[in-house]
Amino acid sequence: MTYSIVALDPESGDLGVAVQSHYFAVGARVPWVESGVGAVATQAYVQPSYGSFGLALMRRGMKAHQALRALLAADDQRERRQVAMVDAWGEVATHTGLRCIREAGSRAGDGYSVQANMMWSDTVWDAMAQGYESSSHSHFAHRLLDALDAAELAGGDVRGKQSAAMVTRRTYASDNPASDSTIELRVDDHSEPLLELRRLLKMRLAIGHANKVMDLIRQGRVEDALAGTDGALSAMDKNPEFHFRIGVELAIAGHIEKAIEWIRPVLGAGEGWAEMLRRLPAAELFPDDPLLLGRLLGEE
Repeated sequence: MTYSIVALDPESGDLGVAVQSHYFAVGARVPWVESGVGAVATQAYVQPSYGSFGLALMRRGMKAHQALRALLAADDQRERRQVAMVDAWGEVATHTGLRCIREAGSRAGDGYSVQANMMWSDTVWDAMAQGYESSSHSHFAHRLLDALDAAELAGGDVRGKQSAAMVTRRTYASDNPASDSTIELRVDDHSEPLLELRRLLKMRLAIGHANKVMDLIRQGRVEDALAGTDGALSAMDKNPEFHFRIGVELAIAGHIEKAIEWIRPVLGAGEGWAEMLRRLPAAELFPDDPLLLGRLLGEE
């Protein structure tokens, strides 16, 4: 009841799954990704253990086709399942059971697999492959979304659309698993889940850009930091959070006039932002300097 893509990006080294379905909170069931291991999409008569066990088997050294074969052999409902896996080496394995509701099928390519069931047309998975391979986007996550958009244009799910999700992680695991997640987005219930997923992706990438801006400010590279921020921050739907945080970093670095330019517009978004600024010194996140606070707040 779903269409999805699993892939290893040869450029970034990321692993990922993107999915859309007429099913509430599809992101809680279909996508499974682990850095240094692989990615799994489990759907149709969905069995989430294909995700957890599939990753466990690949973690122990099995390739994608070995892990999938082992799980199918132990499953008496395998003809109702649709599963795709890609391992950290880029090997792909896929299965569409004979009793999946039509139209159902898959197509594997270099480092990726697209799969769908209960579609209007049997052209959906080929359209997804074409959408992914021909995408002009440089960012992996956008190319995954292009595959989903192609599925919808080819007819999509016979029941319509409801939820979508995307998970990407780095190929090589670090000592801090929390840092291995590059993108994790879910749209649990929406009339246009793919449009909403794309909006959230733009915001997620903008947040990543804002974090890099703050790192550059801390390094003393203020001009480099602020160059090109307008486009990235406009993607945040006028969310004042990172304007505020960038302003705070500028003030801490001693660039007071620039800090005022960033913080003053935020203060008009609600009294809570001014109160937040006043509370930072007590948490040792800002200099305990009443004169500096007064300048930023316009209370000279």
